[in-house]
Amino acid sequence: MRPYIKITAVISVALALAGCEQSGSADVDRAIGDLNVIDENNLNDIMLSAADPAEAVTYFRSAAAENPDRIDLQRGLATSLIRARMHTEGAAAWARVVASDEVTDQDRVDYADALIRTNDWGGAEEQLDLVPPTFETYERYRLEAMVADSDQEWDRADSFYETAVGLTMQPAGVLNNWGYSMLTRGDHEGAERLFTEALTYDPDLFHAKNNLVLARAARGQYTLPLVQVTQVERAQLLHTMALAAVRRGDIDIGRGLLQDAIDTHPQHFEAAVTALRSLDSQG
Repeated sequence: MRPYIKITAVISVALALAGCEQSGSADVDRAIGDLNVIDENNLNDIMLSAADPAEAVTYFRSAAAENPDRIDLQRGLATSLIRARMHTEGAAAWARVVASDEVTDQDRVDYADALIRTNDWGGAEEQLDLVPPTFETYERYRLEAMVADSDQEWDRADSFYETAVGLTMQPAGVLNNWGYSMLTRGDHEGAERLFTEALTYDPDLFHAKNNLVLARAARGQYTLPLVQVTQVERAQLLHTMALAAVRRGDIDIGRGLLQDAIDTHPQHFEAAVTALRSLDSQG
């Protein structure tokens, strides 16, 4: 289908140019060049959304080197580096983008995200401060909430988390982050509520399941919550609960939970076995 569309477009351009008496070869070259740009933009989108991250990095690295003044290619390189978990190099690539005269508010948000991934919270805050309040996106407020958390500005963090939740149809991840923030503050009931809500949007989000178990164990509740789990996940959650019990000083409960984790896991559960042996050796 794609070759047919491209051929039709070329023919249509050729006919249009033939109908104009003053059109010359330069016009034809310009028209074909425009088509090539359209095709290239489509390829760029595919590389960013569907390609293997490493392949996307190779593609954009080469394209950006050949066209260093093309800001769209620099953005593509920065984005693909972050996708490939090459966070330090990705942050450096975003720094080159925001240094351009063509920088956008979204570029600064993406740069802030990259800086957070490299643990540069101060730099991320500086970039977000340069974004005007009128730029209201889920990603912007999610990052604002995380930065406020890092500064222990709890009221601001809660406000940003709440705004971010309202700006996305898939809030499971940000609800999990918000719950973890509550957990670190010692609000275990609030954390449990947020983790549970996150799982209503994404029942497969294991981080939320694990954090939910931590929130419950912090209050001495050593039973698994009523959430959908696989056998392996059940064993892992029992292991998490056991370690939380030991940290609270409930050694015997922790020992029993570790044994349950070992018995539940369909394969050898090395981490639980090691932890149980350590407890047994301490008497």
